[in-house]
Amino acid sequence: MQSAMFLAVHHDCGAMDKSAGCGPKGEEKREKMKRTLLKDWKTRLSYFLQHSSSPEKPKTGKKSKQQAFIRPSPEEAQLWSEAFDELLASKYGLAAFRAFLKSEFCEENIEFWLACEDFKKTKSPQKLSSKAKKIYTDFIEKEAPKEINLDFQTKTLIAQNIQEATSGCFTSAQRRVYSLMENNSYPRFLESEFYQDLCKKPQITPEAHTT
Repeated sequence: MQSAMFLAVHHDCGAMDKSAGCGPKGEEKREKMKRTLLKDWKTRLSYFLQHSSSPEKPKTGKKSKQQAFIRPSPEEAQLWSEAFDELLASKYGLAAFRAFLKSEFCEENIEFWLACEDFKKTKSPQKLSSKAKKIYTDFIEKEAPKEINLDFQTKTLIAQNIQEATSGCFTSAQRRVYSLMENNSYPRFLESEFYQDLCKKPQITPEAHTT
């Protein structure tokens, strides 16, 4: 419920900025809202990072999970702005981008791209066929639960290709989704307050040196 409320707030944050009004009180409200959104971003990112960990690592309780969540250095975060592939190649970067897409209600794009990456690594013809059908059912067919935005011709071609599945069944669709994320979602992610916060170097206050 709280996550759903956050998504609605984040999606309409411009309207909330206006409702905050002008003057010192309005500015204080906007700053408070920004801090709340940033805190929820970090919570959401922590969740994605924990659930994208290697399957062979056993779950050893809440403490271990919290310790496994390590903030990237500002230098590492800044590398993500050099190329979209740099972002996708980073475990933390990918988790952050997924959290961002979720806040924009378009996480199906990165989920489809990841499913295609896994699909291309599949060697068994039987598994290839079953995975192809699942990807089609989840993302491609009309009114699929995570339907991605593809033209009718591409969808028809995929429906034909999965009858005799090969590793290239979704190549065209994956390229389209990659291009969509690179040209639209990726620039917005780099401009987001959350990403800008990750790039900031921690400030050392004079009090930290006093004992």
